[in-house]
Amino acid sequence: MDSTAVEIDGSVMEGGGQILRVSAALSCITGTAIKITKIRAGRSTPGLRPQHLSGLQLVSDLCSGSLQGASIGSTDVSLTPGKIRSGSHVADPQTAGSVCLLLQVALPCAVFADAASQLCLKGGTNAEMAPQIDYTLKVFKPIVERFGINFDCDVKMRGYYPKGGGEVNVTVNPVKELRPVTLTERGNITKIHGRAFVAGVLPFKLAKDMSTAAVRTIRKEIKELYINIQALQEKEKACGNGNGIIIIAESSTGCLFAGSALGKKGVYADKVGIEAAEMLLRNIRHNGCVDEFLQDQLIIFMALAKGTSRIRTGAVTLHTQTAIHIAEQLTQVRANSPHGGG
Repeated sequence: MDSTAVEIDGSVMEGGGQILRVSAALSCITGTAIKITKIRAGRSTPGLRPQHLSGLQLVSDLCSGSLQGASIGSTDVSLTPGKIRSGSHVADPQTAGSVCLLLQVALPCAVFADAASQLCLKGGTNAEMAPQIDYTLKVFKPIVERFGINFDCDVKMRGYYPKGGGEVNVTVNPVKELRPVTLTERGNITKIHGRAFVAGVLPFKLAKDMSTAAVRTIRKEIKELYINIQALQEKEKACGNGNGIIIIAESSTGCLFAGSALGKKGVYADKVGIEAAEMLLRNIRHNGCVDEFLQDQLIIFMALAKGTSRIRTGAVTLHTQTAIHIAEQLTQVRANSPHGGG
């Protein structure tokens, strides 16, 4: 173990996988060796889960690094990065672990490779406790592209809990440097649209019920806009059974917000639709320019961009505070957040 490694406490603040993702990606990009201790110490199953492990292996592969202590349940991991290499990389946790979280850790690294990278990410495309793939495509992607990032995402197969079996192929084009982004003017909400889906053996009626309940909930607060939430039955390109909904609002200045929810056994479909709608409304009310799920995902790009980025948020989440804390430890960047948003 390199004595010059930066030691990261994996139990601080949010205390979960996000610390691993941000620190591993920044280690890879800055060439700084890291040692992460007390990984997920406060969780009911502490240490690395399959998804975290495959994310770390993916980053190590991307930066020709050496990884020590990387096994399921391990609470201490060291990464000594080498040179970032382009080409094809595969990550497969062999569970329903989120492909979107795998992309979160790999994308910033692949951006700084010397040529295009192909990432084959397997697992769950629409998983609990993580962005749905539709969020990544419709909200995350257009906003990170403002930093000058360019990537394509091809959903080959959707995969649901508990089986997984999803596959997303991502092509990332390299850039020399990232541009700073300013998102401070919200404008008016101009468009609301979404998709409510069922896959596998679940009846199409569930998709319609989710959509109807969501539209009804949004209507109570936003009366003047046409709301288009498509009900869809996923026949091909779907592995396993699942249902869920994502609703996206767009503003006149190009800000994007989302609310989403996944169905669970024993939960009425309209309750799922209402949950997503209420999440969307909550994220529109705060008058920021990003929703609560995008703010933490943008921190790493703000830290890496040349110059100062300014993004107006609602209340800063613990995930975001955690991402800022790790970014400050591994880069020369300092963040400040005036009046609760920044």
